[in-house]
Amino acid sequence: MKRLLTAAVGAPLGLWALFALPSPVFFWVVAALFCLAAWEYTRILAHWAPTAPRWVVIVLIPLVALALAPGQRLSGRLEALPWVALVLSVGAGVLVLVVRTAVKESAPAMGGLAFGALYMGLPIAALSELQNRSPWLLFLLLAIVWLGDSAAFYFGTRFGRHQLAPVVSPNKSWEGAIAAVVVSGVAAVAWSAWRDARIDVFLLLLALLTSVAAQLGDLVESSLKRGAGIKDSGNLLPGHGGFLDRLDALAFAAPVWWFALELGARLPSRS
Repeated sequence: MKRLLTAAVGAPLGLWALFALPSPVFFWVVAALFCLAAWEYTRILAHWAPTAPRWVVIVLIPLVALALAPGQRLSGRLEALPWVALVLSVGAGVLVLVVRTAVKESAPAMGGLAFGALYMGLPIAALSELQNRSPWLLFLLLAIVWLGDSAAFYFGTRFGRHQLAPVVSPNKSWEGAIAAVVVSGVAAVAWSAWRDARIDVFLLLLALLTSVAAQLGDLVESSLKRGAGIKDSGNLLPGHGGFLDRLDALAFAAPVWWFALELGARLPSRS
């Protein structure tokens, strides 16, 4: 019941933000949510690198997102990728050294900081760019992730017999995973029939791929939590755990959706 009540409040707010907020405001709202998720991520990272400067992840996330989202860049068409790579490689390594992180924690600290900044920063860039250029395609992405997650949970709970990843997440089943992919495909077909009066095969195939990416994102977060010996990333969302528990699928699905649409030239250009 708590799960349904939280979704009943969160989903309408998310849709309102998607269509009503100006692009810069939407960017910072999404960034704030992912920074809350990042705070939970730093608690997980503490299991492997307790003396690392884990707070840096929260600082880096909006900066990485600003650099990677073309619509949010403050200095025109800056070639951002080399700078992001420099900060996340050389910068992370030097910082871990300067703050005197325990030697045995050096590798997990550097990896955790660099991965965390991209793990949260890239989906912010993807979501903000989609909202800025094509809110309805972002709406479809959210439908794919949310409906697929619900289908996997409820169908898997009722009919699941074969474990998908027993070591990482024993409660997930192949039956639930397949249900998520099918429901995501149905959502794409319904959306394209409604918006374009035809079935868009490209969007259908992309929806299936994005559903897989979303489930992989869920499994990656589960592996992080299981490695740290915790069940939920937090307890701020009744019935759903923490913010990272809710955003883990979107963290993988949003970049895949964004990149594929760009490659397929399905995103309209900004005027």
